[in-house]
Amino acid sequence: MAEQEAKKWGLVIDLDRCSGCQACVTACSMENNIPFTGEDEVAYGRGMHWIRVQRYWTGEYPEVKPDHNPAMCQQCGNAPCEPVCPVFASVHSEEEQINVQVYNRCIGTRYCANNCPYVARTFNWFDYEIPAPMNYYLNPDVTVRRRGVMEKCTFCVQRIKHGEDVAAAEGRALEAGGVMT
Repeated sequence: MAEQEAKKWGLVIDLDRCSGCQACVTACSMENNIPFTGEDEVAYGRGMHWIRVQRYWTGEYPEVKPDHNPAMCQQCGNAPCEPVCPVFASVHSEEEQINVQVYNRCIGTRYCANNCPYVARTFNWFDYEIPAPMNYYLNPDVTVRRRGVMEKCTFCVQRIKHGEDVAAAEGRALEAGGVMT
């Protein structure tokens, strides 16, 4: 790939193999230091997930079967969530070609969530407090966000950076399939 060409990352999910088990949601939460919420908070609509698994029913009775679709931020090229932020906390990264949230700039207006057609942004209602020794499970490559900010999928940019670093150390370009989860 020529140096001047922009990269565009993609994610492949085999929907025929998705059983709706929510393992991807749990893995995303662990990788990105997303706080787990209890039933009481979910009842108030305060669940914290960057991925949600949508369930659709296909077929006619009695041959009805569920289809599952993991949904997350689509990293829009011309994202409708970006221009509505009054403090420019929702921006497009030219380097990675993804939409990023600048957490220390965010004031939590939630305008970006209202403008997201994929319902991919969540408001952080919680101060992330984890007692020892559970704090050792936090990913040191991902910042822990404070209460009152909007959060979204980062497309695991920390894994992309790690893959690029490994490829550069080996004197090669990062190839398709080079960043695995």
